Amino acid sequence: MPLSTSPVAVCSWSLQAQGPAQLIELVRATGATAVQLALVPLIENPTVWGDTFAMLAGAQIEVVSGMLETVGEDYSSLESIRLTGGVASDASWHATRARAQMVARLAGHARLGLVTFHAGFIPHDETDSTRETVLERVREISALFAAQGVRIALETGQESAATLVDALRAMKDASIGVNFDPANMILYGMGDPVAAATLLAPYIVQAHIKDAQSATEAGAWGSEVRVGTGAVDWPAFLAALNQAPASIRLAIEREAGVERVADIRAARVVLDRVLGGK
Repeated sequence: MPLSTSPVAVCSWSLQAQGPAQLIELVRATGATAVQLALVPLIENPTVWGDTFAMLAGAQIEVVSGMLETVGEDYSSLESIRLTGGVASDASWHATRARAQMVARLAGHARLGLVTFHAGFIPHDETDSTRETVLERVREISALFAAQGVRIALETGQESAATLVDALRAMKDASIGVNFDPANMILYGMGDPVAAATLLAPYIVQAHIKDAQSATEAGAWGSEVRVGTGAVDWPAFLAALNQAPASIRLAIEREAGVERVADIRAARVVLDRVLGGK
């Protein structure tokens, strides 16, 4: 089955830990034994986070993948993230590339197989001058990671599934995969998650377990909610993932709310119910 039989992970940044010891405590509180790890803190604040991989290994918590946050991302509005997200901004590109190179070295040293990030809003129109710029920069980041034995995956949501498929085909780099986030499709108003997952299935290597409700007015964000209370059809979505050729790891992500541990545990209950306790 494409859905991995390995334990479901939790995204480290969801837990808002102030250091690796607290991260371990919170991961254990969720019942998880695996994480997708935000890697930027390890390179930018090594005094606090420098021993994270060793501490997680000592706690028998598996790091299934890493996450790269590009420089200067501003999520205060849809328009601000459109301008600053991913690799499209000329103002932040050189800093993002330098950060990506450091993260790639760290990921390679830690023998991670996968690091995910947002490419930004990829234009669908092939005549848009920024489209090739974004694609070339993604290729460049892919090469940095490939040199360290690590592949990358682009997180969904900031463009439609059709646009992302076209972009992946245009880049002609089979090592670039997709980290599918069903809630992001809803939050950004980029289409039905099940239909999108079906279209992107050949490229999906990891999926975030996150839920959302659609925006009530045009140009606004949707609302992230506890898994099982939003618009994602979980049985249909997980069935769509099972059409993918690759083995897909699942990672629970929660970026809103004040009861993150409880919400992550609730997401695990939903997965157990749908997957029959996998």
